[in-house]
Amino acid sequence: ENATMRLRAPAAALLVAGSAPLSSAFQLHTSRHASPQPFLLSSGGSRARNSRASRWHQPAPPHPANPPVPSPPRDALTRPSAVDKTRDFALFASVAPEYAADLAPGIDAINSQNANLCSQLNTIRTRPFFRLYSVDILASCEYIPQELFECYSESCEIYPVDDDEVPGQMKDADAEEFDFELDGWARWDMPTEDYYDTTQFPEEFTGYDGAEVWRFIHERIAFQGSDIVDEYNDDSWKADFNRAVSGLHAMISAQVCRGIGDKIASGMADENETEWTDPKAEFDRRLGPSGETPKAIENLYFTYMLMLSAVAKVKDRLLADCDSGNIDAETASEIQPILSSSLLDDSSIDSASEKLHNHALKDDSSLWEARMRARELMRIMNCVQCNKCRLHGKIAVMGVSTALNLLLGQTGAGGDAKKIHRVELAALMTTLGKFATAVDYCQSMLED
Repeated sequence: ENATMRLRAPAAALLVAGSAPLSSAFQLHTSRHASPQPFLLSSGGSRARNSRASRWHQPAPPHPANPPVPSPPRDALTRPSAVDKTRDFALFASVAPEYAADLAPGIDAINSQNANLCSQLNTIRTRPFFRLYSVDILASCEYIPQELFECYSESCEIYPVDDDEVPGQMKDADAEEFDFELDGWARWDMPTEDYYDTTQFPEEFTGYDGAEVWRFIHERIAFQGSDIVDEYNDDSWKADFNRAVSGLHAMISAQVCRGIGDKIASGMADENETEWTDPKAEFDRRLGPSGETPKAIENLYFTYMLMLSAVAKVKDRLLADCDSGNIDAETASEIQPILSSSLLDDSSIDSASEKLHNHALKDDSSLWEARMRARELMRIMNCVQCNKCRLHGKIAVMGVSTALNLLLGQTGAGGDAKKIHRVELAALMTTLGKFATAVDYCQSMLED
């Protein structure tokens, strides 16, 4: 019941595309979940450019040594707390999680093979097909009243690449694939001449506070109240939807924890006077089975399984694009080993998608609500006032939405892989890489 990977929180960088094996992005928080987390974003991009899209909120430094003590738990939507010397973090000591019986075989299969797949996925994320995205950075927020803040930090702003850096074939494909279903799972931004490189602007630790955005996702987009009896374990596709979003949250939380460690290891944390949280203690608190969200890692695996099953469904389409030249030869040679992974043919991996599928067929008359909420999840990304976070957040949400489209379609029977657009394929594989990296990190933390 406390397994609430609810997206509710303050800072976090939308960890979505990008190259860095594990950076983090749109940080999430939850009520009954760990305290908010900071945004992980990248710095980079030397080209200066005046952009009215620059919106930056600079909260207090991340992980202050003496953060204000929130009154009720609901108000703990501020910064992640630094290590409290008076608090016994042994309470959150990592122990081996106990997983649901129907997911356990798939989790074992993932743990035995994920390291190799993770490495392969991180390689293709450096290729143009998977790192260049045309995104509307100027889109307005339609859900939350906001003030505009000029971006005065490199950790917030992004700039488009030069036009000649974008393959002409990619631009032509994106320009032609502008159509969408009004009642579909998600809508990508209309293509423009501006493409952003997720290797130039990878996810990294930033100071953006996304509390309002994640509060909206938790309270308005996830199914709550009379819609569902048990938030994650109800015999309903609504619980499966919540669990998938929770898994997205868990993936980002893992990357936030790793981002903290990366900053400390690089010495960048010493550039200010802030005392930073120990990443191990932060992991135990946020994701550990004895921490504040006991089922966080299980939900991470659940969504990862959905992603793997979706990629298995689109395998023939990806191979056809490799053969036709829609995907360049070098990238194609790197994709094929991924598509040959035994994880894509392992029946134990399909336990999550089969549960979702069966629930959807049992109640397909209201499945439109899931599609609508997936679209809203994409649109709420326009309320993210850090442009790097917005870029990565949109890619991650599109990846999960594409997986749901492939697995369910309009009726629960599944979508048509031939109708998936190039950018959807790119986001799907990029987000799969993010989950693989998050699982790899969680494995290493639980083994320590």
